[in-house]
Amino acid sequence: MKLNHLLCLVISLGLLSCIQQSEASKTTNRNLSKLEQKKEADFKFWVWTGASKERSDSAYTAEYKKYSENGIDAVLINTNTDPGLLARLTPLAKQEGLEVHAWIMAMNRPGDSIALQHPDWYAVSREGNSTFDNRPYVDYYQWLCPTREESRNHVLGLVEELSKVEDIESVHLDYIRLPDIFLPVGLLPKYDLKQEEELAEFDFCYCEVCLSEFEKMHHKDPRKMENPALDIEWKQFRLNRIKDVVDDAYEIVHKNGKQLTAAVFPYPEMADHMVRQRWDKWKIDQVLPMIYHNFYNEELDWIGFATRQGVEDLSAKETKLHTGVFVPAMNGDQLKEAILQAKNNGAKGVSFFDGGALKPEHLEVIKAVN
Repeated sequence: MKLNHLLCLVISLGLLSCIQQSEASKTTNRNLSKLEQKKEADFKFWVWTGASKERSDSAYTAEYKKYSENGIDAVLINTNTDPGLLARLTPLAKQEGLEVHAWIMAMNRPGDSIALQHPDWYAVSREGNSTFDNRPYVDYYQWLCPTREESRNHVLGLVEELSKVEDIESVHLDYIRLPDIFLPVGLLPKYDLKQEEELAEFDFCYCEVCLSEFEKMHHKDPRKMENPALDIEWKQFRLNRIKDVVDDAYEIVHKNGKQLTAAVFPYPEMADHMVRQRWDKWKIDQVLPMIYHNFYNEELDWIGFATRQGVEDLSAKETKLHTGVFVPAMNGDQLKEAILQAKNNGAKGVSFFDGGALKPEHLEVIKAVN
């Protein structure tokens, strides 16, 4: 009799354990299924967001849950190139059904403890000033040279470390360019500037390595040109050096089973003109052009215009375009219009800058449009 009771107890405990495991499995599977559905969705919503070691896991879980429950599919996380922090946060975001992308400030490396030990790694202006200790526009502009082997390998090494983090979808390059030769027109009053031509103090990179490499190729010295802005080979040389970094990063991240994505200027011709960045020529999987209409004193329909320009420039490539929008400049109705402008002009999704700026009215719109 006691044996029968014991047998019943064992069976009951076994059944209870199976039920608990089944429920846990269902929860995990629901989140994984949600993630798979989002991967297959025709239109994706992304958000740029930051991170710090000091925040608790529960705080991150609450943040990621808020995004997921309101229709956002992917988070681009800036961990200040800390792969350990990224590895900690990735499963938390994935548990909420989100894709994870490792957001890195690439050529602009303010406060980089390794780079700061090498003053010669930094980009130099036509005036001869290095961003190591003479920074254009703002104090956090410390740009590395894309030509010098040591500086570019440092950036690529950071990319590789991030790309090795398990379960991320991509390494996301930001500031993958040279400093602004022209600021967006809406920002000029902030710096009390007029930029009607290429000014020497904002024209980079005139370091000894770039000048030497260019002279080997083209047998001329940009410092001796009457107007270097008119020399197409000199501009193309610098465009190509940025492209080289991107193309090498592409090979590295793909070797590690990840994609390469990037935050870029609104459309290729504009990026070429403003920051030495011609992203329609790159080897890259997805681009997120920052079409921040208010920076350029433009109306909301400019988001559609700039999106269409980029989509058409990428028409012969497999690279997908997702429009980036600046949330603080918009209320809920305006955000809805921005999303529709992007969607109706060929974007595959929209990315929001940034997570901290998303108010309840914005989240309601994102959820409803989705």
